[in-house]
Amino acid sequence: MDKVEFVEKFKARTKKFSIEIIWFYERLRKTDSSRVVGRQLLRSATSVAANYRAACNARSQAEFFAKVSIVVEEADESLFWSEVIDESEMSKDEKLNWLTQECTEIVKVVSKARKNARKS
Repeated sequence: MDKVEFVEKFKARTKKFSIEIIWFYERLRKTDSSRVVGRQLLRSATSVAANYRAACNARSQAEFFAKVSIVVEEADESLFWSEVIDESEMSKDEKLNWLTQECTEIVKVVSKARKNARKS
């Protein structure tokens, strides 16, 4: 797979992740705490796809590094909130396991991209 193909597939992957988070949030039992934590997850997870897309359209290496750094932060925050939902037992939805795993993989990929961008 060449770089262009990887980038397009990863854009689609982060968008799918965002959409899956939206659907997960819609199914989440609504309590005061789950609304707060769920919205935090929703905000950070949807930001992953939007900022990755922005990073791909960066006009310079410095801009790419800045945008991909935001993606790393937002993906890691999404991972945090999914862990909070799991460990507090706000949800028993099996989809949460997939979301957490997908988020972990996204963090690894964008962290490596940021590390490579720093070397350039």
